[in-house]
Order: sequence, then structure tokens, then C-alpha cells
Amino acid sequence: MKIKFIGAAQTVTGSMHYIEAAGKKFILDCGLVQGKRKESFEINRTFEFFNPVDLDFVILSHAHIDHAGNLPNLVKNGFKGNIYCTFATRDLSSLMLTDSAHIQEKDVEFVNKRRKKQGKNPFEPLYTQQDVNNTIPLFVGLNYHREFEITPGISLTFYDAGHILGSALTYLIIKEEGRIIDFAFSGDIGRPNLPILRDPEKIPNVDFFICESTYGGRFHDSATLTEQKMTDVLLKAVARKAKIIVPSFSVGRTQELVMVLNKIFEKKAVPKFPIFVDSPLSVNATAIFRLHPECFDFETSQFLLNNHDPFGFDNLTYITDVEESKRLNDLDGPCMIISSSGMAEAGRILHHLANNIQNPNNIVLIVGYSAEHTLGRRIVEREPDVKIFGEEYKLNAEVIVLNSLSAHADSNELTDYCSNFDRSKMQNIFLVHGDFDQQEKFKKRLQEIDFKNVIIPSRTEEFIL
Repeated sequence: MKIKFIGAAQTVTGSMHYIEAAGKKFILDCGLVQGKRKESFEINRTFEFFNPVDLDFVILSHAHIDHAGNLPNLVKNGFKGNIYCTFATRDLSSLMLTDSAHIQEKDVEFVNKRRKKQGKNPFEPLYTQQDVNNTIPLFVGLNYHREFEITPGISLTFYDAGHILGSALTYLIIKEEGRIIDFAFSGDIGRPNLPILRDPEKIPNVDFFICESTYGGRFHDSATLTEQKMTDVLLKAVARKAKIIVPSFSVGRTQELVMVLNKIFEKKAVPKFPIFVDSPLSVNATAIFRLHPECFDFETSQFLLNNHDPFGFDNLTYITDVEESKRLNDLDGPCMIISSSGMAEAGRILHHLANNIQNPNNIVLIVGYSAEHTLGRRIVEREPDVKIFGEEYKLNAEVIVLNSLSAHADSNELTDYCSNFDRSKMQNIFLVHGDFDQQEKFKKRLQEIDFKNVIIPSRTEEFIL
């Protein structure tokens, strides 16, 4: 069995791991690299370490773009096999890949107008809507806990990762050359006690484990404190009639935010004021959430049984129309505008930030991870001046970071999760999807609880197991 680490190696984007086992070639995830645009585009454009035509199948952990976003390009380059994932991931991926293609086509259209004026050749988008249309039929949905034989010698079982709707830990039983290998890939591991989703599930003991390490050296506030911390932010906005601008991922984070706000207003902990979800993708993703109660935790299931809609309440408005979105500029506070993207790199959130970030009365509420070189990271680091649409803006608004809603397990939670494995059986843990400093800290913690072979692979590094 051979593994080559291609993406999310000593970084947090572009999840992709190439495997040869039992006579088959496949990849775990096919994510987009995000960051510096020119550099990212070049990495995403080509598959230099394998030929997509030669792949037998893909196993997809979840629908986030850094894990699923390059699938249409894979298909564009000749891949014709199955893409195995959960049913919820299949539905969300259809939505998110369509949105991704739209953004790329529009971005290239904008850039090509300038290139035409400069007499330069036009760019092509990484992929188009037609490429997405060719990709969706390849998805094969599987339920959690149902062992499925992909091919003689390779059996797959998904376990709930508790990260976003449909996210899965991949457990493989590989029979090769007279031996049985128990192998697992974490995808992204969620946190206990998050709203909506079940807690991450334990998987059987394995010989080899590829584990995420996004927050391998950091610690979140307890998820149980989210409601109180959000209440404090809302009361602050009421007191000074502030606008709260929230960059939020359309899938997962926005729905969690809405559910927390629903509970707060239902308890009358804060006077009601307008809440807007201004993102067509968020609106459509929320509709998919309603279709998959099999992913909900007990509390959310009970909420539904009592005839409540966890994703709707009377002072909440979902916005898809562009003109409605523009009218939010003239709105007085207190109000909250939740809009994508979560790292503030694209989408309507850029307009809301541009219109509100220079007002010291306003609040920018950060509720998720922002990678290096993104606008979200610059806001988190409170740089005095930030660029939006190429223009400088003063960051005068108050910045509040609410990390208790993070969908990634922190250092303690990752360590607790791994501590369940049998050390005598575990031959290697490979740490991926993390900045190198976080991986080093997590590696040290794992070694302190007696894991012997913890490896931080570099990009393109290959291992024979």
C-alpha cells in the first residue's frame, strides 16, 4: 500500500491524498487550495502527481470547498469513476460546486475585461457549470455505519465526524498480499456539544490514521458557552445601536448561528432586532439541512418534534435578491447581517464590510477559521488598514472573535479523540490539514500519550505501508 500526500500537507487547504492499494488507485478528497490567488490557481489547475484518467474512485469526507472543490476539474481532466460520500455530502456538494463554478466564471469574466484592454490573452476558469453537471452523476451516497465493498479487497464504512452536515470519518479495511490493513482518514473532526450535529463518533482501532490538525496547538472556548457569549454581543449591539457584520461559511456555520440566535430570542434574553442572512448559497444550504434530520443531534431532533423550525424565526430574513441586499446598506442598527464567505474572500460579505468596517460603532463578528493571506485573517489580526475590492479601508469597527462555534476540534478535543485508539495496534499517525506550528504542537501531545510514530508529511511525500 502506498500513500502520497498531495494537498493539505503542512497547510490547511487543498485536501487530497493519493493511495494505491489492493491493485486500485484512488484519492481521499479533492479540495481546492485557497490563499494567494495566482499561486493557488496554478496548483489547482493541474494534477501533476497522478493522471485523473487512471483513478478508480474518490472517497470524499465532506462538502467544504477545500475538500471537494476541485472535483469538477478532476472530471474535466478525464476522471470517470465513482465519488463515494454520505447522502448529505452528495446534496451539499451539488450546491457548493455549482456556486464555486459560478464564482470562478464571474471572476474570470471580470479579469478578462481588464486583460482585453491590456491586449493580453484571456484566462479560462478552472472549471465551468458544465463540468459540475458532468461531476454530479458520479456521486454515490452511502449511509453511516453501512459497510460497503468498493472493490474486492477494499471495504468502506463512514462514521459521523460531527464537523458539518454529512461529514464523515473514513474507515477502510484493505486486504492486500495476504494481510489485512485497518486504515482511517479523519477528514475534519468536529467538536462535542456543537448545535445541530451529533458529536464525532469513535471508529474501530486502526493500523494507520490520517488525522487533521487544524487546531493542534490551540484551545477553543467551550461550545456550551456559545449562547452566553452571543447574548453578550447582541446586548452590546442593542445598547449602542450597532450593526453586526458576520462573515460566515454558508454551509454549517450559518445554520449553527441561526439556531443559537433562535434559542436566544426564544428565551427573550435579548430584545428582538432584525437578523439577515444575505447569501443565496446559505439559503439553499439551509433547505438541504432541513432534508437531512438523520444528521441531527438529540436536542435538534427534539426541537423539530416540538414543531419548531431551528432555521427560522420571526425576526430572521433570508435574502437572495441583489437589490434587497443593497438596501441593507441604508439600514440603521441594531441589526445583524450574516453573509458569506467565511474567510471574507468573496461574496456579498465584501460589500457589507466595505460599507460598515470604518464605523467605530459597528461590530465585525468573526465566528470561524481564516487562513493566511485572507481578508478574514487580516481582520482577526486587527490590521489598521485592509484592502477590499483593491481599495484601502480603515478597520475602525470593533472586532470580536467567537471561537466557541469552531467546527474543528481543538487541541484537547483532538487529543481526546485519538486517545481512544489502541497504541499497540497503531503503526503510524499522519498529521495533515494544519499549519506546521500547530502540527508540531499536536505531535508532541500525541507522543506524550504514548503514540510512537507520529509523522508530519510534506507535500508530495510518499510512504510505503
